Amino acid sequence: MTGELFLAIDVGTGSVRAALIDTAGRIVEIAAREHDQIVPQFGWAEQRPLDWWEGACTAVRAVLDKSEGARERISIVAICGQMHGLVLLDDAGHLTRDTAPLWNDKRTLNLVRKFEAENAPESYLGESGNTPTPAWPGFKLQWVRDADPAAYKRSAVAIMPKDYINFRLTGEIAMDTGDASCSFLMNPETVAWSPVMIERMGLDARLLPPIRNPLDIIGHVTEEAALATGLAAGTPVMVGGADYPMALLGSGACRPGLGSDSTGTGAIVTMIAEKPLLDPEISNVATIEGNWAPFVLLETGGDGMRWARRAFHDGALSYSDIVERAEKAPPGSEALLFMPFLTGERLGQHRNARAQFFGLGAVHGMEHLHRAILEGIAFAMARHIRIMEASSGKRLERMIAAGGGARTKLWLKIKASVFDTPVLVPQEPECGLVGCAAMAATATGRFSRPEDAAEAYVRYADEIAPDPAWVEVYSHVQPVFDRLYHHSKTLYDDMDALAAQIRPAGDRP
Repeated sequence: MTGELFLAIDVGTGSVRAALIDTAGRIVEIAAREHDQIVPQFGWAEQRPLDWWEGACTAVRAVLDKSEGARERISIVAICGQMHGLVLLDDAGHLTRDTAPLWNDKRTLNLVRKFEAENAPESYLGESGNTPTPAWPGFKLQWVRDADPAAYKRSAVAIMPKDYINFRLTGEIAMDTGDASCSFLMNPETVAWSPVMIERMGLDARLLPPIRNPLDIIGHVTEEAALATGLAAGTPVMVGGADYPMALLGSGACRPGLGSDSTGTGAIVTMIAEKPLLDPEISNVATIEGNWAPFVLLETGGDGMRWARRAFHDGALSYSDIVERAEKAPPGSEALLFMPFLTGERLGQHRNARAQFFGLGAVHGMEHLHRAILEGIAFAMARHIRIMEASSGKRLERMIAAGGGARTKLWLKIKASVFDTPVLVPQEPECGLVGCAAMAATATGRFSRPEDAAEAYVRYADEIAPDPAWVEVYSHVQPVFDRLYHHSKTLYDDMDALAAQIRPAGDRP
């Protein structure tokens, strides 16, 4: 085989994957090496950066072995990775802590609560572009400062997972705009570290690396890295990007007016905009092509179906069985609403939100319950879409679906009708790897802009149009859902108190 290849490396939560991609954006070979998540105590989640590096070396060698002459045919390396994981290095490039707290680590919750109690949203939204959450690396740095001061003092730089792989490949250190924008420490207007936020959080500015464009070349594969990976020494390596912005690019969601629905266990709802949307319920991440991706995370996405399968059927039915039952109920589920907050909310003042069915009557059966769950998640997503539309002044034109939820036709039709917007499904589900290829193609001069590369590379397997009759029904249901959402807030603290009062004595703190 001949022909130029791009190498993409994706540092995920479950594995490191390497892929060879041709200049037409097609994945030629792919290999993965799994790694473990460490849970030292409840609410904590860590991984070993050395495991990521070992996984990258193993996966890269595996794809090189699968394709004849691939080593010499690779023109550039592009890396993406899980966001928010805090990696600390000393002056010599050695880890000062063997493990890195991950995006889903909650150990900083008390630091977040303290910050929220002491600071009004208008005082930090413009400086950070985001609202506080335990995921942000800024709070993780505070935790290390307080809980492991020796490691904090020894550290020379704080970076993200894909930055560590870049460092091991090239010896160079930088952070892309996407990861930096979700640190809680970058000013979105200047795209530089915010002295205001650094001082307010009591952190040391010396720990923050240079912020660079994802399309820049960070360096070249060193002789040492070449021996470890099998790559040719001198191969250029891009700064790369955070995995979510990369997946947005690789799904075609890369211009204002386009949205993304990434539904897995939870759901990430995004609408591309020219500027960040400064709202306490919305997070913002800088995109590869230079726009912004305001997004909202729903803790309950596909997990709603998983809960129904366990709670109603003791796991005896498959997910397709549940969807089949839901199809038997009419749109609107005969005025039965489901509030999809089985594990609370990620942002806002009511993280202790509760799920509920509202409007149950004798007419309702299991099919209504199942459909109401699918509809309730769509209504919760639509509520946030309307906030983003109002803030950006731009209407959602198309929603691009990704994740496991993109495989459920009924759910896609419900969403298209609730949003009153067509939903597109990419042909290639590996959107992050396609995004890496689009970046590589731009950096090597095949396209002038990454969005042009994405337009050439991304194809859609399906387009689900809104059903006019369903749109009419849902236009009446959505306002009721929104009012129920707001009225329910007044009861969440009461429910917490009630749960504490009726908890068995042996379970009380």
